[in-house]
Amino acid sequence: MTLTIIGLGAGDSGDITRKAWRALENAETVYLRTERHPSVPDLPKRPEYISFDSLYEAHEQFDDVYEAIVTKLMEEAQKGDVVYAVPGDPMMGEAAVMRLMARCPETNIPLEIIHGVSFIEPMLRQVGIDGMNGLQVYDALDIAIQHHPQINPAMPAFVAQVYNRMVASDVKLTLMNQYPDDFTVMLVHGAGTENPFIETLPLYEIDRSRSINHLTSLYVPSLGQYTSFESFQETIAHLRAPEGCPWDKEQTHASLRSYLIEEAYEVLEAIDNNDPEALMGELGDLLLQVVLHTQIAIDDGEFKMSDVLEYVNRKMIRRHPHVWGDVDVQNNAQEVLKNWDDIKRAERADKGQEETSLLDKVPKALPSLMVAYEYAKQAAKVGFDWRDVSGVEDKVREELNEILEATDNSHKIQEIADLVFVLVNWLRWLGEKDPESLIREANAKFYRRFRYVEEGAKAQGLSLKDMTLEAMDALWDESKRKGL
Repeated sequence: MTLTIIGLGAGDSGDITRKAWRALENAETVYLRTERHPSVPDLPKRPEYISFDSLYEAHEQFDDVYEAIVTKLMEEAQKGDVVYAVPGDPMMGEAAVMRLMARCPETNIPLEIIHGVSFIEPMLRQVGIDGMNGLQVYDALDIAIQHHPQINPAMPAFVAQVYNRMVASDVKLTLMNQYPDDFTVMLVHGAGTENPFIETLPLYEIDRSRSINHLTSLYVPSLGQYTSFESFQETIAHLRAPEGCPWDKEQTHASLRSYLIEEAYEVLEAIDNNDPEALMGELGDLLLQVVLHTQIAIDDGEFKMSDVLEYVNRKMIRRHPHVWGDVDVQNNAQEVLKNWDDIKRAERADKGQEETSLLDKVPKALPSLMVAYEYAKQAAKVGFDWRDVSGVEDKVREELNEILEATDNSHKIQEIADLVFVLVNWLRWLGEKDPESLIREANAKFYRRFRYVEEGAKAQGLSLKDMTLEAMDALWDESKRKGL
């Protein structure tokens, strides 16, 4: 008893291998995954052909279809020799074959694979590329259920089994999370048959094609040499290589500390300015810091980028059981935050990092206004807070009086710091969740108005040093009236 799996090639019966043809000629019965393959009418006449097409109609899920196919073939193989024929090559996009390869050894059933021409070789001919040039191959059904395509955009990709317009639509929406809507792609119909043809069209139009059928695949060209995370890692690794840049080679985690902070604040500035183009560039500069730190870690044998990505991926999935698990938060953001805190607490406990204070969960390296806000928020969670906003207002008056009553500058400075802390709490009571951004906005407003004063002085042929305070105040008030 032997199970022989035969690849029927991409479509043209002339491409079926001699070995496969002989196996078909010598078989009594041949099970076909599908009759919907161009070579089937031309197959040897001797065997009886039994198709599994009816299983696709009997089951709603492909997994159930594949399991039914495997069950039937395993039952028949227990009785004697079985031949199973699939489109293309048995090792390309055949889930049932993978299951058979796993189960045959368990039941001592000998398994033979007879290869065929897959859809890849005819596709390469149709689109005119070399398959060794970083080609990626994906199943359209996998891409269709993703939210972001797991494709390296710097390399070309084949997406197989785009068999109807609904699948094409889902594939399109996923790809458009990475590629421009009007990115030029190719729908290749009937690759490997006598009459293949190509539609070249923008990505957003692929689901409008009326030629899509079970022999349709999608070709996605490279988006550009420098468009992938991997290509950026290569750039940074090259900078750190022996023949790279002397400055980059000298950097350490500690030496880059100030640059990381600077780049993070430049990202915030772009956000505050509502400038998407600047934000894009600043995020790139911030990413540079992440990749450079990781390359330093690689060079020092500390960890690799795959470790960073696996860690953060697993953490995000673990901390969102309402998305990847069975926790029900009923679209309640407060429940999400509570779950997040509970999970973080459990994670720290697993690492032996039990909190000695509620405030320990607040990173001390945050900007001071953010630390003040977070400290007060954590304390408020257990009721250490004013009963209402009037209590905060009273505390502001109290702190202000203490400043005014202080007899020396050192004392005044300490009291001013206390007042700032209370003011942050007042902002919290008023619903402001980001005092740091609020102060940045105030700084930006001061900058705009002071620049107006400077420009006003210049228009009068004066320098600020030559102007009276009253004249400068007049320009300042004018800037306020203009909404600056």
